[in-house]
Amino acid sequence: MIDDKKVLYSGMQATGNLTLGNYLGALKNWLTLNEEYECFWGVMDLHSLTVRQVPADFRKKARNLLTLYIAAGLDPVKNCIYFQSHVPAHAELSWLLSCFTYVGELNRMTQYKEKAAKHADNVNAGLFTYPVLMAADILLYQADFVPVGKDQKQHLEITRDIAERFNNIYGDVFTIPEPYIGKEEEGAKIMSLQDPEKKMSKSDENVNGSIFLMDDRDTIVRKFKRAVTDSDAEVRYGEDKPGVSNLLTIYGSCTNKSIQEAEKEFDGVGYGDFKMAVAEAVISVLGPLQEEFARLQKEKSFIDGIIKENDEKAAYFANKTLRKVKKKLGLTEKPR
Repeated sequence: MIDDKKVLYSGMQATGNLTLGNYLGALKNWLTLNEEYECFWGVMDLHSLTVRQVPADFRKKARNLLTLYIAAGLDPVKNCIYFQSHVPAHAELSWLLSCFTYVGELNRMTQYKEKAAKHADNVNAGLFTYPVLMAADILLYQADFVPVGKDQKQHLEITRDIAERFNNIYGDVFTIPEPYIGKEEEGAKIMSLQDPEKKMSKSDENVNGSIFLMDDRDTIVRKFKRAVTDSDAEVRYGEDKPGVSNLLTIYGSCTNKSIQEAEKEFDGVGYGDFKMAVAEAVISVLGPLQEEFARLQKEKSFIDGIIKENDEKAAYFANKTLRKVKKKLGLTEKPR
């Protein structure tokens, strides 16, 4: 707890291009959380290294992600927005915690199995120990809450297990984090436009399945025109209509209307006009974000200042926890 506020921690990997799903499912919901919580938002560049990166592109994408956080409305004064790799305590605590993590636990991680199958030519140790670094990310800041989707619940569970194991041996060192379930969580699950049975993803091989935050107007319209629906021609939300339901979810999230209000609005409207309305709603949200992102990209010294200030803030809190852990473990302190 910091200044009587509970701590909330999350971040995004610095790879690929963020999608509308990333924005509506996570980033948009982060904007007001600092009113209730002390928030840490990481650019998770260390996690990105489990996949080979092109250094120049990687650096650009990481900086763009931090800039995008701010362009989307995250206040860099009220929130701590920082680079994971700029705080060495992440890597150091990850090693210490790996000595309290069992191989059997890591073997059970479904994401490891999925990613190992997807990247069979590069099944590295980092991919296997990824959950330990994630545990270090969360525990360094004594996080009370972590926003998690279904694919990350297993990682939060192992984080809790590691923290409880350490606490049982050495006393009350780590806060045991709880999952944060936002009010919008259910309504903002954005699926692929081409395969509405799976989540919209920045790594989707079919680019028409995802709306990227930097897509221009024509690209957005074209992708929505090609969006999968059905032969029913009725704009209705239901399990039997995944494509239309996804479009209704996107429309509702962009206009702050309920699914019921959206259904009523498009009663009797054909799919062509419905798709165009959804496209326009998305454009009205992404247009201002893109303009602010372009403006901030030109403000190099401003962004540099934010990086320096927020990195220092993150390091201050992370190092407090790390010093406590090292003392408990009996590691020799540096003479002052």
